[in-house]
Amino acid sequence: MKSVRRPVVALSTMLTLVLIQAVADPTGLLALVGWSGAIPSFDAGLWSFAPYLVFLPVLLVALWWVSARAGEWFWTLTAGIVLAVLLAQSATAFVMTWDLAAAGSAASFVAGKAIPAALIVAALTRWLGGPVSRRRLEPGPVWPPAVLFAGLAPLLAGLWWTGAAYAPGIPAARPDRGLLSVVIALALIAGATALSLRWMRSRVPGVLGGWLAALLAGGLVGLVQAVIGFAVDGGLSGDMWPLMVAYIAVADGLAFGACVGWIVGIGAVVTDRVAEGRAARAPQVAVAAVAAFALVATLVLPGGNSASAEAAPPAGMLRASASVITDGNGNQVLLRGVNVNNLVDFYQPRPDVPATTPLSEADFAGMAGYGFNVARLNISWSALEPERGTLDPAYLAQIGDAVGWAKKYGIYTVIDMHQDGWWNGPTEEGTTCRPGTETMWGYDGAPEWATITDGAPRCQFTGRDISPAGNRAFQNFYFDTNGVQTALAETWGKLAATFADEPMVAGFDLLNEPGFGETAPVTTSHQLASFYGQAIDRIRAAGAEQIMFVEPSIFWSGLGFDTGPTPGFTDDRNIVFSPHLYAESITMDRSLGIPAIVSLERQFTLGQRVAADLGAPLWSGEYGYWGEDDDVLARLVRYADAEDAHMLGSAYWVWKQACGDPQNGIQPVGNALMMQNCDGSGELPPKTELLDILSRAYPQAAPGVLTALEADGARLQLSGNTTERSCGLRLWVPGSAKPAVDVTGVTELEITSVPGGWSVTGCADGDYTVSTR
Repeated sequence: MKSVRRPVVALSTMLTLVLIQAVADPTGLLALVGWSGAIPSFDAGLWSFAPYLVFLPVLLVALWWVSARAGEWFWTLTAGIVLAVLLAQSATAFVMTWDLAAAGSAASFVAGKAIPAALIVAALTRWLGGPVSRRRLEPGPVWPPAVLFAGLAPLLAGLWWTGAAYAPGIPAARPDRGLLSVVIALALIAGATALSLRWMRSRVPGVLGGWLAALLAGGLVGLVQAVIGFAVDGGLSGDMWPLMVAYIAVADGLAFGACVGWIVGIGAVVTDRVAEGRAARAPQVAVAAVAAFALVATLVLPGGNSASAEAAPPAGMLRASASVITDGNGNQVLLRGVNVNNLVDFYQPRPDVPATTPLSEADFAGMAGYGFNVARLNISWSALEPERGTLDPAYLAQIGDAVGWAKKYGIYTVIDMHQDGWWNGPTEEGTTCRPGTETMWGYDGAPEWATITDGAPRCQFTGRDISPAGNRAFQNFYFDTNGVQTALAETWGKLAATFADEPMVAGFDLLNEPGFGETAPVTTSHQLASFYGQAIDRIRAAGAEQIMFVEPSIFWSGLGFDTGPTPGFTDDRNIVFSPHLYAESITMDRSLGIPAIVSLERQFTLGQRVAADLGAPLWSGEYGYWGEDDDVLARLVRYADAEDAHMLGSAYWVWKQACGDPQNGIQPVGNALMMQNCDGSGELPPKTELLDILSRAYPQAAPGVLTALEADGARLQLSGNTTERSCGLRLWVPGSAKPAVDVTGVTELEITSVPGGWSVTGCADGDYTVSTR
């Protein structure tokens, strides 16, 4: 009875905890098994039932096993429950994707929920589970299975130990990290596994003891990685990023141990049999282990999700080249400008207050007067394709007008498929929001025919991006319910075909701030990659060779680690990684009044790490929005300095904002760079203090590649290198006074007056420098 009582208590406690969490969590995201109010449907696919038909059964079966075999000790039981939760999450992700690499990495994302749940269930199980008879066991030889586990780690790395958290210098068992990193990581894994085996197998027998040792070893390796990361990645440089790194590294280690730690368990049992002289059965077990490993290795090794063919953009079009954007003529291009939201199909909170301002040629003339050379043109799927399969010709004409006006003033356009909260529907009248959530406005994005909420309430939790209805709509998009993901990819093909021959369209931003749905990272990495791959294929098939701007999920703006599409998601090399660098701005930490999770300066470094993993340049599609406090200018100066130091471009949010824009909140003014008076008296003076910083001198194009850049107003210092002579140097310098320009390695220098400032052009060969004052 004792052996049965303990598992019964453990299962009862876990089921009670699951029920309490499901009731208490208003979003369905924070609970082990959430309930957002959405109704599962077989028409959508197995994914909608997976939390109930896969996660719960796997969790309960594994929980019974570990509580029966490892329940005599609190800490072994705690480890066993963590193992059960991670395995349940991995199994759930697997039936959603049929991809072992994605399923393995998904397990790490629930570590933050698994550990507290395990502590609660283990404590109550030990308290109520009856008396125990603890016994010490002989752990057996520990080094053979530990070395086996470490040796196989690089082959089983999958998607673990990737992303911005893993700074250069943090050892990881990934071949792409270099030999030294792998060797150190293997030594850490082997040592931690041997240590864990000696402790765990003296308490838990058989395969489970070895498996739990692997779980514990993964966590220990994560702790060591975190300590190394603290040393090599700047420590507490004005933010809490090292703590985030520690969590990610430990979670990755736990997930790795949970998903492949059975190798240690089987290896330990085989080693025991050999050591005991019972080698007759050992080969049979070894053959089974090798066969299982071969299957896992074959499936876990990551691969691309798309087979897009690479094609060189036509002459005159911008393109991605390694880590920079170039013009195809040997010149690096910095795209610096603003977001333009005048064409967005926003929800209108008050019928008498317009949600957008008219867009005109004068807007682009004004942008050019500040030296901006790019406009990120926000458009809405709902306005572009109000009826499925048909693009609205009037809206297409508006987009075409904007591209044409921008071209007239030498401004590139990045066409952005914009969304905020998935669609512009507000909370329906009569909706009762669960405690912890509240009614909300609509925002913008998808048409109604592409919005599938399955009855989840449109109620926000901490903001527009966490709404059960919005999360479910994104989930249905990611899993292509009713073909809505395919529909957007097809729409992109049609839209791109319209601008395929326009070199002043720099590229296409495929989806603004993708939401996380309900099962990150399955959605925000694997499924998002699938959409991007499909959209790129459609766009290339339409003959458009411009840059593809791909964004990570909305998590990126505040946390900097949910990196978006998996490396290798496309063979197309003309892509740019385009996160939104909102650190210390509209992020969770600032709204809660806690220290920054990611500092403004660090976010540039994190973005470049992910871009490097993708083999792409970095470009920030949005930043700014620091509010009205006294630190706004100081933060913008810091941003500008960091942007120059990293020699990057970006698009500030936002050029204009109407008084009825739901993001403006119906304030006395339209709060953007170009201010609007909401009493009907027209525009107010622009935000000159911000514009003075944004319009500072910069190289719009530089021969070869830039090696250093620093600017303040009209003062500029830059250096670069080009292997071939190029006359593509083009600088913007603001102000009415003609700048004094000093150069080395530059000839044919010309200084020309342009609206708002000066254009400096010249030819460079080899190393060169330019300074203005």
